[in-house]
Order: sequence, then structure tokens, then C-alpha cells
Amino acid sequence: MSHQSSPPRRRHLMDPHAPRQVADAKDLERLHRVQRRVISVLIITTLIHLTVGLVLAADAVPDDRRDAQLALIVLGAAFYVVGIAAVRAINKKPLLTWWMLTGLVPVAAGLWWVVLR
Repeated sequence: MSHQSSPPRRRHLMDPHAPRQVADAKDLERLHRVQRRVISVLIITTLIHLTVGLVLAADAVPDDRRDAQLALIVLGAAFYVVGIAAVRAINKKPLLTWWMLTGLVPVAAGLWWVVLR
């Protein structure tokens, strides 16, 4: 006598007899918090690289174009400040904070690197 058994179910496929459990609200909040942190780190890292790149680009501009050098430095600092504001908005924090003052660091470093060095 041949006994036919059903083939084993593949675990990666949807099983209509065992639906997925609904996610808990706490689990969803933890997931959203992690997502906000990850995107915040990506934004800040990208804008730091952009700011440094603009300062280095200002260094590549000839010295007789001091206006272009200063514009690139200020543009880099502006992008940096906008990135800080974006991170604050994503994390649902007030936009105006003392962290905005750190936008002066790229200006000071850029002026030292390009003009005073």
C-alpha cells in the first residue's frame, strides 16, 4: 500500500493556513526609530563629504578668483546647515538648535585652508 504524504511546505512562501502575525505597535515604533537613525547618519555623512568636497574645490580655484572660493566655502557650510535641519526634522525635533552653529566650522576651516594657508 502506497502512502502519499504531501510535500514539505517551503518556509519562504506564504502559508494560507498560518497567516503572519500583526506587528506589535512597540515593534513598529522601534523599527521607525532605527530607520530614522540610519537615514540621519546617511544624511550627515553625505553632507560632510559634500562640504569637504566644496572646500577642496575652493582650493582648486585660482587665487585671483577669491569670490568664487568664498562662494564655494559658504555653499558648503549652507549645505551642512540644511543637512542638520533635515536630520532634526526627520527626528521630529525643533529645527533651531545650537547644532546649527557647527555650520561655522566648515567656514572657519575653509577660510583657513583656502585663504590663510
